[in-house]
Amino acid sequence: MKSIWRQILQYLYIRKRDPSEVKNTNTKLMHGMNRISIILFLIALIVMLIRLFRH
Repeated sequence: MKSIWRQILQYLYIRKRDPSEVKNTNTKLMHGMNRISIILFLIALIVMLIRLFRH
């Protein structure tokens, strides 16, 4: 479970990446897509909470 949170923090640039990690184009694209999906999920949660408290 710790590794999942560590990876999410790396996607959001809160934690630095491991310098020994292999870097290639496919990995960069995958991390970029994961970053976008996490951000959209957080935005959706915020919108749902706002709608919940408004009604």
